[in-house]
Amino acid sequence: MRIDGAAFSHGLLDHLQTLTTSRRRARRVTGWAIHTADEEAIARLPERVWTPALRQDGEVHEIKGVDGAWVSYQVAELTGVRGLTGWPEGMRLIARRVKPSRRGVKKLTTFEKHTGWRYQIVATNIPAHHGLSGVPGSGQGWFADALYRDHAEVEDRAKAAKRVGLALLPSKSSQLNAAWVLAATLAADLDAWTRLLLLHDEPELAAAETETIRMKLYHLPARLTTHARRRTLHLDRHLALGHSHRLAAGATQLPAPT
Repeated sequence: MRIDGAAFSHGLLDHLQTLTTSRRRARRVTGWAIHTADEEAIARLPERVWTPALRQDGEVHEIKGVDGAWVSYQVAELTGVRGLTGWPEGMRLIARRVKPSRRGVKKLTTFEKHTGWRYQIVATNIPAHHGLSGVPGSGQGWFADALYRDHAEVEDRAKAAKRVGLALLPSKSSQLNAAWVLAATLAADLDAWTRLLLLHDEPELAAAETETIRMKLYHLPARLTTHARRRTLHLDRHLALGHSHRLAAGATQLPAPT
């Protein structure tokens, strides 16, 4: 489970802890609000424990610094340095730091201004000694950090769902709006699966905004005819080599559900 900083509460984390049973292990990564105790723990970390953060593709996570040079994010294990008495058993804290941008300098705390780094913390219950079953390296701090950072895609999908129709309720009737919301969420779900399963080899289109993919892929001229109890969808012949043709070809190669 991946949850943003809204999960920073004893109540929710205690509830998530109860989801783990003798037959099921519920692993999570959540955001963590930084307080004075966290800053004091970070200050005690030696410089040698900070290692480069990685993206989900395994590449070093870098950004351009204030001077134009590439600067990598860094992560370090904070567990054992910061006391976690009263928090769920087995919880770990992973600290993350990066040199702030010009715009981010104004939002730095006094501690961050003193160190010259901007900090974030991720909490997880993924064990450090063996990680996730069958996932090599998943017990490392960079793995939990990369896993949590990918949660940002959820916000993109929420924005896309609003553009599909969630933000445009058509009626004053709650029943009609409920049906509209259901249809909009189905459309957003189909769009997400289309990008994941059929556009994996076209990264630009897979990451395109809703309006772009709608015009290039979904809104296509076609004619539906019926003959001998069969329906045939006729597409423009000029689209035979376009995205729609490759999309249809990819869909026919998907394995049948079992």
